[in-house]
Parts: sequence; C-alpha cells; structure tokens
Amino acid sequence: MLKKIVIIGPESTGKSTLAAQLAEHYETDWVPEFAREFLLSNGKEYAYEDLLTIAKGQLTLEDECTEKLEEHSLPLLEDGGHIPLFIDTDMYVMKVWCEFVFGDCHRFILDNIVSRKYDLYLLCNVDLPWTQDELREYPDLETRQKLYNIYKDIMINQSTPWVDISGNYEDRLAIAISAVNQLDGSF
Repeated sequence: MLKKIVIIGPESTGKSTLAAQLAEHYETDWVPEFAREFLLSNGKEYAYEDLLTIAKGQLTLEDECTEKLEEHSLPLLEDGGHIPLFIDTDMYVMKVWCEFVFGDCHRFILDNIVSRKYDLYLLCNVDLPWTQDELREYPDLETRQKLYNIYKDIMINQSTPWVDISGNYEDRLAIAISAVNQLDGSF
C-alpha cells in the first residue's frame, strides 16, 4: 500500500529539504514543488490564474510520481507491503496561497482538497532562520507566523493525522521519521 505523506507550511521552513531527506531515508521518491519550476521558467510575477496552472501542475507531478512508484514497487505492494511517497506541497498550500495573496481560491483547488486523500501531514514550523531566494516573498517573522497559524488551523480542522515539525534540520528529520514510522508500524 502506498502511503502519501504531505509536507506543508510557509515558505523557507525546510519543506523541500525534509522531503528529500525522508525520501533518501526510506529509499523512495518524493514529489517536488511544481511552483518553483513554474516561477523560475515564467518569471516570479504571477496572477491569480497562474495559481490554477500551478495547482494543476502540482497534481500532475504527484500523479506521475505515484504511478511510477506503484509500478516499480508492485511486487512489494501486492504482498501487502508499504511504500511512503513524500509530497512537497498539496492543495491546502495552494488554497492558502490563493487566499492570502488574492483573497479568493479556485474551485478546482477546493474540489481537490476534498477528493484527494493522504495518510499524514508534516507541518513545518517557522523556527528555522529565513533563507533568502529569488522566489520567496515574506521574510518577516510576523507574516510567516501568521501563515503558519493558518496552516495549523487547517490541520486542526481536517481529519488526516498531522505532526508539527520544528527544531533544527536534524530534529525535524527525527520528528518526521518517528511520525512516519508510527503511521502503522510498517516501515
């Protein structure tokens, strides 16, 4: 059985780093954030409609990675084994981004929040130092904390198990591994 674990949170909270570290630890794949490649290719200025394109691209990446992992792991999956897939960003992230920047959210994103099912969320806290890069928009701690609180409210009000990920990179990885291992003890 494929177990999908989503890593979410504000920008510059170590989501991509954690996804890569977890994939390496469990010798599996991870789904990168589509938005980064899209914005690097198309420019960092974006409109509301671009977020719909980004959301669709994110889901396409997730589906492609899911299919590839299932094909390559079929014997293990057929034997009742479990394979984790780590996903850097989901439709909750797209919802927060749409609403925070534009005050509205595409119906497509909302529909996919309802229809897509995941096994665990890892919510990255804002306690890592801010790392500047050309795509990041909110370096101030107050805005980052506000965004973190929005994500935490979402986690509290949905039914999938979730774990707060905080501390330095080593601590975050240890907390995440423990949470993944507790999913059903099958890893």
